[in-house]
Amino acid sequence: MLTLFHAPQSRSGRIVWLLEELRAAYAIEHVDIFRAMSGSGRADPANLHPDGKVPALMHDGALVTESAAIALYLTDLFPQVDLGAPVGSPERGAYLTWLAWTAGEMEPAYWSKIEGRTETDPLARKRYDQVNARILTALKHGPFLMGHRFTAVDVMVGGALAWGLEHAPKDDLLDAYVARVAARPANARAMAKDAPQTTEAAA
Repeated sequence: MLTLFHAPQSRSGRIVWLLEELRAAYAIEHVDIFRAMSGSGRADPANLHPDGKVPALMHDGALVTESAAIALYLTDLFPQVDLGAPVGSPERGAYLTWLAWTAGEMEPAYWSKIEGRTETDPLARKRYDQVNARILTALKHGPFLMGHRFTAVDVMVGGALAWGLEHAPKDDLLDAYVARVAARPANARAMAKDAPQTTEAAA
């Protein structure tokens, strides 16, 4: 059984989306979290994440945390859906790189933009510009980040961009990409489930 510890309107929404793309059977356990931007929320003793954050995934007694790790775990668990790249695949290296890059480079760069540091710190601005250049370069070669195939990378990056689109550069290619991935039926199902309830089973 898959159980996702989730807070509405947070980065764990991408994992709800991924679970919907995978057509997995899962339950959502809504938990409270401390939200640094607003100062609201609290530590929730029901949340199994060791840092009190989300997402956290429990699968048959195994706890997995951090969005990139969960995305890799789930796509390896459901290889038949073809949203990842199995061990031995020629795409495996690129797939792992994109997932790690999203957490290690893209998200910090966008937080710098949100916090205004890209306007005062040349290094923060350079990192932000490099992140966007990498995304746009990939999109010039295919409708998705790994080419012509939609993968969990598009859930991670597309979900983050949709959330922070006002902080992204104005670019028709980027706007079209965000609209394309956001229009997927699984994303619509995930958004409908992203609501403050106690426990919810997937349809």
